[in-house]
Amino acid sequence: MKRHWRKLVFGVGVLAFAALVLVIILVIGLLRPSPPVPPGATTPPTTPRADSQPADCPDVLVVSIPGTWESGANDDPYNPTANRNALLLRVTRTLQQNFPTQRAEVYTVPYVAQFRNPTVLGDRQQDYNVSRAQGKRRTVAKLTKTHDHCPLTTYILMGFSQGAVIAGDVASDIGNDRGPIPAADQDLILGVGLIADGRRESGQQQDVGPSPSGHGAEIALAAFGGLVPGIEMTGSRSGGFGSLTDRVYSVCAGGDLICDAPQVTNPIAALNNLAGAAANPVHAMYATDKYWSMGGATATQWLYAWSSRLIKDAPQPKHS
Repeated sequence: MKRHWRKLVFGVGVLAFAALVLVIILVIGLLRPSPPVPPGATTPPTTPRADSQPADCPDVLVVSIPGTWESGANDDPYNPTANRNALLLRVTRTLQQNFPTQRAEVYTVPYVAQFRNPTVLGDRQQDYNVSRAQGKRRTVAKLTKTHDHCPLTTYILMGFSQGAVIAGDVASDIGNDRGPIPAADQDLILGVGLIADGRRESGQQQDVGPSPSGHGAEIALAAFGGLVPGIEMTGSRSGGFGSLTDRVYSVCAGGDLICDAPQVTNPIAALNNLAGAAANPVHAMYATDKYWSMGGATATQWLYAWSSRLIKDAPQPKHS
C-alpha cells in the first residue's frame, strides 16, 4: 500500500514539474523579442490616399458650432436663422461672402444649444448634457460623412462657448485617434479656433493674445462631477488635444466665467453663475474690443483673419 502511494505521489510530482516547465517555456516565448525584419522587407502598406475626389466636394469644410441660445435643433446649417445675432455668424457669413462654396463650404451645426438652470424650477430648457451630446453627435456625423465622400477635403473647426466645448472635445478625440478623422488623415485638420472654451486649460493649446491664467468652468467644477443631474462637469480632456495641440487656438477674455472661472467653494452657487454666464458682460462682448483685443482686432475679427488665411493657403485637390 505504501509503495502504491509513493508511486502516486511521484507521478503527481512529475506532472507538476512538467507543467511548470511548460509554463516557463510559454513565458519565455511571450517575452522573447520579435525576430528582426529581414533586409529589404517592408511593413504592409497603408491604403494610399486618393489623388482626386468627387466634383461636389469642397476644398475646405468649415464647421462652426454656435454657443448657448445661438442655435436650434432644426436650424438650416447653411443659412442659420435661429439666432441672427449669433457671435460666429460674424465670421462665417463673411467667409461665405468671400469664398465660393467649392473652395470653402461653411456648415453651422444645428443643435439644441440650451443650458437648463437647476436653481430655477420653472426652467424648461434642455439639460446641458443633452444639448452638448446632440451638438457633438451632429458635428461628428458631418465630419464622418464628408471624410467618407471627400477624402481630400481639409477642415477648420470653430466654436463659441458651449460650441467651443463641443469643438474642443471633437478636436481632442481626433488628436488622440478616437475621433471621426483617422490618425493617418489628421493632417487634413487645418486648425481649430475656440472662443470662451468651458474646458480650457491655460497653456494646453495655442493661447491667443491677452490670455488669463485661469481654467474653464468645467475644470473648476470637475471635483463636483455630476452633483446636479443633467449638468456633468467633465474636467480636463483626456490626452488634451494630442497631435492637434499646435493647431488649436483659444481666445479667452479675463473675467469670463466660462473660460476663466474663479476657484469654487460653493458648487451650487457656481453652477447658478455658470447657467447665467452666457449673458455675462464679458462673455457677451467678444465682437467688441472692450474686454479682449489683439492688435486692435476683436475676437471675431481675429478668428476671421485666421480662418481666412487657412483657407487661402489650403491645398486645391483635383476633382473628378
